[in-house]
Amino acid sequence: MKEIPGDLRFLKSHEWARLEDGGRVVVGISDHAQSALGDLVYVELPNVGDHVEAGNGVAVVESVKAASDVYTPVSGKVIEVNEALNDAPETINADAFGDGWLFVIAADDASQLDELLAPDDYAAQLEDE
Repeated sequence: MKEIPGDLRFLKSHEWARLEDGGRVVVGISDHAQSALGDLVYVELPNVGDHVEAGNGVAVVESVKAASDVYTPVSGKVIEVNEALNDAPETINADAFGDGWLFVIAADDASQLDELLAPDDYAAQLEDE
């Protein structure tokens, strides 16, 4: 498994969130999640402008094995989606914590990130699975 970046927070359902300047929160799925799903063949992203609520399913990733909902870690407005994934969903398999990001949210309340798992806690969860 790849090293878990220290600047991320995680949902128990394997989504990651990275807080950037101005309250922007970049969201993706973890390297563990993409590995468990296998080769991704399709991604359904939320629409720019959608208002999403923390914990709700807002995107879907599909592999040759299964489809999986992607839950948003924070509430807010979707301000950007990774359009490149429409043509190359396998980017998530290659770089889940980098170029494989899914969408960006302008967080209503960035302190919601404090409720998520820290990298060490997420690593401990993976060991327990």
